[in-house]
Amino acid sequence: MERVFLSLSSLCNCYLVVALVLAVSSQHCCNASDTASGGDESGGKWKVVFISGSPSHGPMSHEHRAGNMILADALERSGLSVECEMVPHPGYPEDPSIFNGAATVVIFCTGHQGHVLNSHLDEFDRLMKSGVGVVMIHWATEAEKGKPGEKFLEWMGGFCDLDWSVNPHWAPEFNQLPKHPITRGVAPFSVHDEWYYHMRFVDGMKGVTPILFDLPPPETLRRPDGARSGNPTVRKAVAAGTPQVVAWAYQRPEGGRGFGFTGAHNHVSWQNESFLKVVLNAILWTADVDVPDEGCPTPTISDDLIKANLDEKKR
Repeated sequence: MERVFLSLSSLCNCYLVVALVLAVSSQHCCNASDTASGGDESGGKWKVVFISGSPSHGPMSHEHRAGNMILADALERSGLSVECEMVPHPGYPEDPSIFNGAATVVIFCTGHQGHVLNSHLDEFDRLMKSGVGVVMIHWATEAEKGKPGEKFLEWMGGFCDLDWSVNPHWAPEFNQLPKHPITRGVAPFSVHDEWYYHMRFVDGMKGVTPILFDLPPPETLRRPDGARSGNPTVRKAVAAGTPQVVAWAYQRPEGGRGFGFTGAHNHVSWQNESFLKVVLNAILWTADVDVPDEGCPTPTISDDLIKANLDEKKR
C-alpha cells in the first residue's frame, strides 16, 4: 500500500487519492460476482463457520466469542439462506469436519504469535484454495512476517504488519463509502475504536477494494516509534495526506474472497448499526451470497445483548 499511495501523493493531493480509491472500488465491484440468490445449488443454505480465540484483554475488549455470537445470531435472524456454526471451543477446530460445506470462515482472535492459524497454515491454505471465503476481525488481521504474512496476503490481500502498521484508538469519519455489495445499506458513520491502519497489501493492491478509509489525525502517531505505535513510513504517508484503509475486500485471482476489518477492540462498537452491517455484509459477500440492496438485515444490539456471552476475565 505504501508504495502505491506515496507515489500517487507525490503527484496528487489528498482529494485525487480519494477519487482514485473510489474509482478502484467501483471497478472491483463491477468485476465481482455476487449473483447467488437465497441458497446454494442444492437448495440448501450457505454455511458460515466462526472461530473464536481465547481471552486476551480485559472485560468488554476483544470479546472474541461474544462478538462472533452477535454476528452469528444476526445472520440466523436475517431470513437469508445462511446457517452458522460456532467452533465449540477457543482456537482452531479440534474436529476439522466442521469446515465441510463451509462457504466462508470468520476468525476473531489474538494475532501475531498467538494467532489460531499459525499451527494450521497448510491445512487452512487448502481450504482457501478450494474457494472458501475468510473474514478476519481486529487483531486476527495481524500476522507474523514470513509464511503467515504471505498466506494472509494470498487469502485476504492484506494484513497488519509489525513495524509497518499502527494500532491507535481514534474515531475515523467514514463519509465516502465506495459502491460495493459490502456497503449496501451502510450509512456514513464514525465509531471510536482501535482502528489499525497502514496495512501491508498485495503489490499494486491488485484485487483489493478499500471499503472503510479516512485520513488519520496527527495525534494517532503521537507515540514514539515502535512495533505497533509508529515508524517513518507511516508518518510520511499521513503527513502526505494519504487516506488509510482500515477495512478492505479482496477478490483472489484464483477464486475465493477475503475481508479484513481492523475495528472491534471495543465490544460496544457492535451497537453501531453501520459498523455491524459492514461486517455482516462482508460475511455474505465472502460466502458468495447475494447481499440485499438494503444490506443484511441488522438487529438492534441492546445493552443486555452486548453484555451476554462475555468471557470470564480478570478485572
